[in-house]
Amino acid sequence: MINFDNYGPEKVIEVYNAKVGMHGFLVVDNTALGPAKGGIRMTATVSAEEVSRLARAMTWKCSLAGLPFGGGKSGIILPKGTDNKKKAELIIAFAKAIKNLCPSLYIAGPDISTTEVEMGIFAKENGLKSVTGKPKRMKGIPHELGSTGLGVSHATLVALSHMKRNVKGTTVAIEGFGNVGWFVAKFLSQWGARLVAVSDSKGVIYNKSGLDFKKLVKVKKEKGTVTEYGSGSVLPTQDILKVDADILVTAAIPDLIKIQDVNNMKFKLIVEGSNIPTTPDVEDALFKKNVLVIPDFVANAGGVISSYVEYINGTVQKMFRVVEEKITKNTSLVLKEADRLCIKPRDAAFNIAKSRVMKKCKTCL
Repeated sequence: MINFDNYGPEKVIEVYNAKVGMHGFLVVDNTALGPAKGGIRMTATVSAEEVSRLARAMTWKCSLAGLPFGGGKSGIILPKGTDNKKKAELIIAFAKAIKNLCPSLYIAGPDISTTEVEMGIFAKENGLKSVTGKPKRMKGIPHELGSTGLGVSHATLVALSHMKRNVKGTTVAIEGFGNVGWFVAKFLSQWGARLVAVSDSKGVIYNKSGLDFKKLVKVKKEKGTVTEYGSGSVLPTQDILKVDADILVTAAIPDLIKIQDVNNMKFKLIVEGSNIPTTPDVEDALFKKNVLVIPDFVANAGGVISSYVEYINGTVQKMFRVVEEKITKNTSLVLKEADRLCIKPRDAAFNIAKSRVMKKCKTCL
C-alpha cells in the first residue's frame, strides 16, 4: 500500500505495453524544489509501493543535498533471464509511456540493473535533459565513475571523526560488491581502513586479518563472486550482519537489517550506502544500543549530486569535487544537529530536509 501524506506523492503512474510486455511504475513524490529526480530500477520484484518509498527518500535526499530537484523514482518489472535486446525494448516502451512528463516533472537516472547504456536509450527517446547518468558521448557523467561510493566513503570519514576515531586500522564490512560497494572498498582501503568482510549474492568472504582490494576485484571479475577469494571463511550472504567489524556499509538490497538482527550485530557505525536498508524501528533499536547510523539519504546522495553536476553541464572533475564538499558538509551538519537535540541522525536529517521542502511547497499542509 502506498502512503499519502502532507508531502505527497503528487503522482503515481502505472504503465503497461502489451506488445513488448513492459510493466512499469513512476512516482513523482514532491516537486516543491524542482522536477522530481530519481533512477529507473529494473528488478523482477519491483512494485509501485517500493518505488513510492524510494521516491520519498529522493525528496529528502535532494532537499538535504541542497539541490534544485524534487523526489521521484521509477521501476520496470524485469523478468528473470531477460537479454539485453529485450531490456532495451522495455526501456524504450517505458520512455515513450512517460514522455509527456520528462523533463518538466521527472528526470530519470540509473539504479539497480540500469547503467549508462539504458540511460542513453532513454535519452534518445525523451531528450538529453530527461535523464542523467548518460554516456560521455551524450554529455553525460556515468554513475559507474563511482560518485555514490565516493560520497558514502566521505560520509564514513565524517562519522569516524565525529566518533573521534581514525580511519586507519578501522575494520569494515561491506554488504554488496557492485558499483557502490566496489568504490567504498577501494576508497576506504586506500585511506587505511582494514576490509574484513564483503558480500555478494553468492555469500560472504570474511577474514579478520584483512582482504586485499585488488585481489577481490580480480576474483570477482574472473569467477563472478567474492566467495572465491580463497583465504578466509565463506558465510551465507545474510551473515554479513554477524561478522566482527567496527563499520558496516550497506550497499545492495533494501530491507537488509531486521529487528531480530540488532542484538547479534557488533558494529559501532553503520553507513547506509543502499536505499532503505532497514526500517525506523530498527534504527530506533540501534540508537538505543549506541550504534551510530548515517541514513541513506545523507550518505548515498553522491549519485544525485553527480546528476546535478551533469544537469548543469559540469565536468567529471567538478563532479568529484562537489560530491566530496556536499557530502562532507551535509553529514557534519546532520550529526551536529542530532547531538544538539539528542536525537537520531535520521530525525535530524528529516528536520532539515522537511523544513526546506515546506518553505517552498505550495500544496503541502
